Amino acid sequence: MMALRRLQNARNLYQTLEIRKPFGNWRTYSNVAAEGHKVVSGRNCHCFYKGSNCHPFTRGDNKILRTAAVAELSSFLNGSRSLSTQVKAPAQARQKGALKIAMLSPGIIYEPYGPREPISFLRRWFTRNGWRRTKDDIFLELKNAYAIAKLRKSGYSKAKFYTEAVNLYKEINMLMALGDKTSLRKMVTEQMYSALKSEIKLRESRWSSVYWELIEPVIKIRTLRARMIGVDKDDLSKVFIQLTLEFLSKQKFEAYDAKGAVVAGNKDKEVLVRDIWVFEKSQFHPGAYWRLCGRIPVKPGDI
Repeated sequence: MMALRRLQNARNLYQTLEIRKPFGNWRTYSNVAAEGHKVVSGRNCHCFYKGSNCHPFTRGDNKILRTAAVAELSSFLNGSRSLSTQVKAPAQARQKGALKIAMLSPGIIYEPYGPREPISFLRRWFTRNGWRRTKDDIFLELKNAYAIAKLRKSGYSKAKFYTEAVNLYKEINMLMALGDKTSLRKMVTEQMYSALKSEIKLRESRWSSVYWELIEPVIKIRTLRARMIGVDKDDLSKVFIQLTLEFLSKQKFEAYDAKGAVVAGNKDKEVLVRDIWVFEKSQFHPGAYWRLCGRIPVKPGDI
């Protein structure tokens, strides 16, 4: 009996090693935090964070995918970071022995934009830290160029995109002012929608209604960062593109209480506002369009 038990244990160990073998060269998966921000301006500012525990391997029923219950892998050039989500197959999929996963958004802002610290010419070219900084700056620009080149293959036009981005910027802000969550849901990603719902709820608890107006045309719009997120290591065409835009515009704002009295702002005054928004678009879903996936905080007075 003992010999039979040892034989069975050895067999189980061998099967485990055979299953894990293909994963020997994979990058280690890490926890990834999804971050959406509302910029600092004359209005209330809020942030939200959502994290997901990621596991490199999950062993399940042989009828499911034997390789693992992981579905998402994000890689970008040589400096890529990994993104994985443990997926549990529904009962129907387990019975059929197949698992199909539809990914509508990565759920993160990949490498959120942040202003680079100014560096002098002498320090950049005559110190080791300066050389390292120059190398990093070049690599960041290469990532931008790579993502834009990928977009252009699908007919991307900078002028056309800027027009669409300004329209989205105006419509999303207007829907926020009106509290129209139904229409808002179509213009933002799932994580961003959760954050905006919370902001609307908080605002409605303080003010009965608000007036908001964008003075057109906007003063300035420019691209700060472009990033590409892959979700399938075996199909490089399955990617999402994220573009980080800076908006500098004049706006009018006024808030009212339940009696219609003004409690904040002044719609007769134009306020200069700087926003940094991140837009996302799938390159492999039919009929995909640009959506807001996050906002980067701006320091007060940083215009």
